[in-house]
Amino acid sequence: MRGTLVKRIALNGAGLLVALFAAFPVYWMIATSLKPNREIFSSTPRPVPTEPTLAHYKSILTGNLIPGVSFADFLLNSVLVAGATVLLSGLVALLAATAVARFRFKLRTSFLIMLLVVQMIPLEALVIPLFLMIQRLGLYNTLPSLILTYLGFSLPFAVWMLRGFVAAVPKELEEAAAIDGASRAQIFRKVLFPLVAPGLVATSIFSFITAWNELIFALTFINDQDRYTLPVAMTFFFGRDDTAWGPVMAASTIFTLPVIIFFLLVQRRMVSGLVAGAVKG
Repeated sequence: MRGTLVKRIALNGAGLLVALFAAFPVYWMIATSLKPNREIFSSTPRPVPTEPTLAHYKSILTGNLIPGVSFADFLLNSVLVAGATVLLSGLVALLAATAVARFRFKLRTSFLIMLLVVQMIPLEALVIPLFLMIQRLGLYNTLPSLILTYLGFSLPFAVWMLRGFVAAVPKELEEAAAIDGASRAQIFRKVLFPLVAPGLVATSIFSFITAWNELIFALTFINDQDRYTLPVAMTFFFGRDDTAWGPVMAASTIFTLPVIIFFLLVQRRMVSGLVAGAVKG
């Protein structure tokens, strides 16, 4: 009994240390964003701002990072690209996962293996081939070029993940709905879709983070500065001789906020989705 209590305390203590280790960079980012410059560059940095200020947030939200383009413009571009990627990947992946899980067709196994193989290819190796393809399609310097690229990166994982959810749904439910007179579209919308919703949440998070954080392709495929996304815009704070650490931390906080809010809203569905998707495949 005593050994079990000690073990539990040790595990809880270790978990607390890991949580603090993971949360400290986020706290330091927020704390630094609230410090005036004299505290940021002080020889004795303090963990808590002694004179908190919102000046750094005001400077990036009201000013222009480059002539004629504000921080809000970059934020809007990122929201459009990430939102479109999430919606398209969820729709296409669900349809593909349903086909793979419910139907038997030639090269089905090869297709599933290919989903795993493509995820092993380093993204850096695809920059030049994808750049040439985007140019030939006439999509260079457009946001759809990023949406299509991120869609290709997120679909293999999303299809593989959702396949487990669709396979876990008993076929008898669909057959019962068909006997009651439901069409294929109604079965898909009213029976299958609600049951695989946790899986969609889990895959949507992956697709969102992929599109939200990506830098290399956004910098390569976009030429006009007013079409840059937030990761590219963050590079403007770093100069050759100095770095505006206050605005960097303020922009990073705003950049991280949508992801944190999204996680807090869907964390329960995400955990249940990850567990449910691993039950049957």
